[in-house]
Amino acid sequence: MNILPTLSLLAVLSFSGAAFLTGGNMAEICDNARDDDADGLADLNDPDCDCALAVPVSLIPNPSFEEQSCCPSFRAQMYCAADWIQASSATTDYLHTCGWMGWGGLPPPLPFPDGDACIGFRDGRPPEDNGEAAQPNWKEYAGACLTSPLLAGTHYRFEFYLGFTHLDNSPSIKLSFFGAADCASLPFGGGDSDFGCPANSPDWLELGAVTVEGINEWKSVRIDIVPEQDIHAVAIGPGCAPRVSVFSLYYFFDKLVLADAREFEFQPGPLAHPCSGDFGLRVPYYDTLQYQWYRDGLALPGETAHQLNGIAEEGVYQVRLLGPGSCRVTPSYRHQVPAKAGELARVICPGETYSFGGRVLSERGTYLDTLQTRDGCDSIVRLRLEVAGETVDTAYIKIFEGENWEVAGKSYSRPGEYLLALTSSQGCDSLVYLFLDHYKIYIPSAFSPNGDGYNDTFFIFAGEDIDAVLRFQVFSRWGSLVFESEMLPPGDPGSGWDGKTAGRDAPPGLYAYQAVVRAPDGREHRVRGAVMLVR
Repeated sequence: MNILPTLSLLAVLSFSGAAFLTGGNMAEICDNARDDDADGLADLNDPDCDCALAVPVSLIPNPSFEEQSCCPSFRAQMYCAADWIQASSATTDYLHTCGWMGWGGLPPPLPFPDGDACIGFRDGRPPEDNGEAAQPNWKEYAGACLTSPLLAGTHYRFEFYLGFTHLDNSPSIKLSFFGAADCASLPFGGGDSDFGCPANSPDWLELGAVTVEGINEWKSVRIDIVPEQDIHAVAIGPGCAPRVSVFSLYYFFDKLVLADAREFEFQPGPLAHPCSGDFGLRVPYYDTLQYQWYRDGLALPGETAHQLNGIAEEGVYQVRLLGPGSCRVTPSYRHQVPAKAGELARVICPGETYSFGGRVLSERGTYLDTLQTRDGCDSIVRLRLEVAGETVDTAYIKIFEGENWEVAGKSYSRPGEYLLALTSSQGCDSLVYLFLDHYKIYIPSAFSPNGDGYNDTFFIFAGEDIDAVLRFQVFSRWGSLVFESEMLPPGDPGSGWDGKTAGRDAPPGLYAYQAVVRAPDGREHRVRGAVMLVR
C-alpha cells in the first residue's frame, strides 16, 4: 500500500541517512539527532527535513468551505462555497467571517473549527406569526460530488464538527449522511421544499447517522461507513424523521473529512497508562514502510520499529514513515505525565489532632502532601484544616428562584429562617442561623403595546438586590432577533421592548426571550421563557 507522496532525490537521501557534500558543507542527515549542516537546527526541526504530514485527505472537495467564489451577504448563498451544491430545495446557509455570519438570534459558536467558514441548516420549520402552518418536513442539505468515489465494500470514516446554538433552537439532533451513485442526482427533490430527506428518492441511500447534543459549542463527530455500492455524490443534513417545534431548529457543520479508514490510523497511540513504567506509543505496521521515532523533532537513534517502548521522558513524539520514494511524518503526540490534584476539608475539635502526610496537625491552616496513585502518577492533595468549637453563627443567603442552597446534606429553596444544628465527623457542635431569601425578579408572561398606558412595554421588574440587566434579547418563533439591549437598569419601563421591530409594529403572538441579570455580589443568572404580545 503506497500511502506516501513522492519526494525529491535530495529529500529521500537525507531522510534515508545518506550524507553528502553540497557547496562544501555537509548536508543535514534527518535521523541522527545532530546538526550536520551547522545551521542551528537538527532533524525534523530543520527545513531540509521537511516531510508531508500523515493526515487523511478528504474525498469531499473544499471540506471546510474556505474556497469561495463570493462573500455571502445574506442567507441561502451556498453557491458562494466552491464545489458545493445546494442539495435540497430547502436552502442551507453559508456563513463566512468576510460577510454574513448567520441569523441574529441563532449565533454560531466561535471560533469555527477550521478557518473562516461553516454551513448552517434547519431541521423542520416552525409555524409563522401570520398563522402559516409548521413544515416538519422542511429539511436543509448541502451536497458535493466526491473527488474519488467510495468503493463498495471498503471501510471509510467520516469525521466532522457539528455546531449548536441556544438549547431551545439546537436540541439533540440525528445527523445523517447520504450517498448516490451518480453526481447527476444533485440536487434532489424537484424543487419541492417539503420533499424531506434524500432517502425519499430512489437515487439516494443513507450511508450512516449519529445522534448528537450540545449547547453553544462544536462537537467532534465520527461515522464509519462501508457502502454497498460505489458512491459518487454525498449529501449531509438532518435525519428523515419530521421535526415539530415552536422554535426554529438550527445547527452548523464544518471540517468534513471523508477518507479510507486506514488513513486515520497514523496518529501515535499509547500502549499503557502515561504514568506507567511500560508506557509507549505505536502506529500500525506495514511491511512497505520504514519507521523512525523522534522526540521534540530529534531522532531517537535505533528506534525504528512501528512502536516505541519504555518512554520515560516527557515531550512531543512523532514517527517518520518512509515508503518507496515517499515520506510522511505522523501528527505529534504530547507525552506529559499527569499530576492529579485533590482537596480535603477537615474540621477537628479544640485539643484534637489530625494526621496528614506523616505530620500530626493541631492548628488551623492549609497543608500539602504528594502521594502516588496505583498508576504511578503523582497526586497532590491540599488539606484545609479547621479547628471548631461549639459556636453559633449567622448566614444571610440569597438565591434565585428555582435554585437550592445545600448545607449538611440538606437542600433549602423556600425563603425563611432556619436554625441548623451541625455536627462535624469529629463530634464538634455548631449552630447556624440561616436567613434564606430570593433575589426579587419578575418577568411578565404577556404585554399589550396599544398605547393605553398600561402594560405597553415588556421589561424586567427587579428589586434593589439586582444590580443590572446585563443583556436582554427577544426572538420571534423563527429565531430572528427582534429586540436587544445591554446594561439596563432593572425595573425601568423605558429600557424594555415596545413591541416594534425595524420601526414597525411586530405581529401579535408568542415570542421567546432570554436575559442575563447580575446581583450586587457579582453573581450572574440567566433567565429565559416566552411572552405573549397582545394587540
